[in-house]
Amino acid sequence: MPVPVPHQRTAVLPHQAGPVDHGCAETARAAAVGMPAHGGCPEASAPPQATPLEASHGSVDSAPLPRDLPAAELPRPAADRRLPAGWTAARPASGHASAEVADDVSSATPEDPADAASPEPASQPAQGLTLLLIGEDPNSHVPEMWDWAGRKVRLRTARNLTEAERLLTDDVHCILLDLTPADPHGREELPQGSSARFAPAGTPAHSRADAPGAPGDELAVLRAVLRMAPSQAVLVLTCETDAERAADAVRVGAQDYLFRDELDEKVLSRAVRYAVERKRADLAQRQLTESRLRAQENARLERGLLPTPLLDGSELRFATCYRPGRSRALLGGDFYDTVRTPDGTVHAMIGDVCGHGPDEAALGVELRIAWRALTFAGLYGDELLATLQKVLENERSDDEIFATLCTVDISEDGHRAGVCLAGHPAPLLARAGEQPELLPYEFGGPALGLLPEARWPRRQVELGPAWSLLMYTDGLIEGRIGEGNRRLGQEGMTELVARQMASGLTGEELLEASVREVRALNGGELTDDVAVLLLDRR
Repeated sequence: MPVPVPHQRTAVLPHQAGPVDHGCAETARAAAVGMPAHGGCPEASAPPQATPLEASHGSVDSAPLPRDLPAAELPRPAADRRLPAGWTAARPASGHASAEVADDVSSATPEDPADAASPEPASQPAQGLTLLLIGEDPNSHVPEMWDWAGRKVRLRTARNLTEAERLLTDDVHCILLDLTPADPHGREELPQGSSARFAPAGTPAHSRADAPGAPGDELAVLRAVLRMAPSQAVLVLTCETDAERAADAVRVGAQDYLFRDELDEKVLSRAVRYAVERKRADLAQRQLTESRLRAQENARLERGLLPTPLLDGSELRFATCYRPGRSRALLGGDFYDTVRTPDGTVHAMIGDVCGHGPDEAALGVELRIAWRALTFAGLYGDELLATLQKVLENERSDDEIFATLCTVDISEDGHRAGVCLAGHPAPLLARAGEQPELLPYEFGGPALGLLPEARWPRRQVELGPAWSLLMYTDGLIEGRIGEGNRRLGQEGMTELVARQMASGLTGEELLEASVREVRALNGGELTDDVAVLLLDRR
């Protein structure tokens, strides 16, 4: 059966009411249920008139009101919204209740016999928007508003910034700031109830209401609210004659402004909804901008960590191709470097740290820098790799992390080279007029970080007058072929590179074409880091 809608009556919210006389407490409690009290305030002794709600539920017994009556059993009084001068009261839409009390007031409507038989909903509906009004008039109420889903907008009121900071919780979506007329001397007046009359610019939000003001800032209160509520939308309410300051408020950071004389339910509801959405869009845009700036900084940092070959005075040609396996990264766990020492020897290195995260990439950079420093210090072969293993053991975050490495030192005339392998795939050598072939792997040692007393023998290789030496990481050979689990492997990579060389490709073009074909055979992006280094002598 339909529930009769009660006539509007005045209800004073707890934070708006003054001190309550204890002698009137029982009278006020009795008046809430329409019953006389035993003593109390004299003006409350007259019997109350029955309201339509009381008439629909029958007469109320005149027995004394028990002091321990639970608050949930008290009837819910309808609240009469008193509007400031110039505001237009609007009746709620059909199907909605016409009264509302503050969130912190515990009250309930008496049950109707027909309603008691109806089942209760399984879950409470989602809460709508919450509006915080900051104004000097504690009895100022705004028209009833409804959000996108037809839920009533909850209202909280604060007389000053101290109360506003206490009421500002995470569920507040919008703040309606009632700006008082500007002071003739260019100062913004705080709402009544603040301990200071003027609010200065630059004062922290938690102490705005207690600090002396400074002339020249007409929007000091707004600036304090914006600092206090960086995630909430802010609407400014002012007079139509103060339009210039209202526009300045939007430039300072408010989402919009409203005039008191034009305010009604529709205008305010639409302004609140739009302000909330604009604030959400602003926050999303700010996060996107910060993310882009952070990505640019990371890109510059990673690009700066990539090596620059030092081959001044050498007749060798150098080319490289680098593809990190991590999405949107420029640096992976693979690393490489090439330098020429004062004696004319060209040293090249390529390595791979197990794993694909930023920690592995940082460790790879540390190993590369250590290799360059040790090479310029005159170390090579087994002595150099043993020292690098000590660096790895001290810098790695986990004892199970290891790194593979391949080093090559080429003589000044370019005809011979010494090769050391530490768990790394053997390089590919292509001499002039011959098919590319893999260098022997049997002479290699274990990966760095596996055996504390490991040794890595250095093997001498004859290169010849003209040759190409291809050094790579396992990301190039571990790609799949077709839909099965078959891998490309070193043999497949050798055939692929030989075919590219036969077509006349050299240098970076040869590397790029080889990596593209490996990706095509894999059916998409390679999941592991890929680093390829090519040294040529013609």
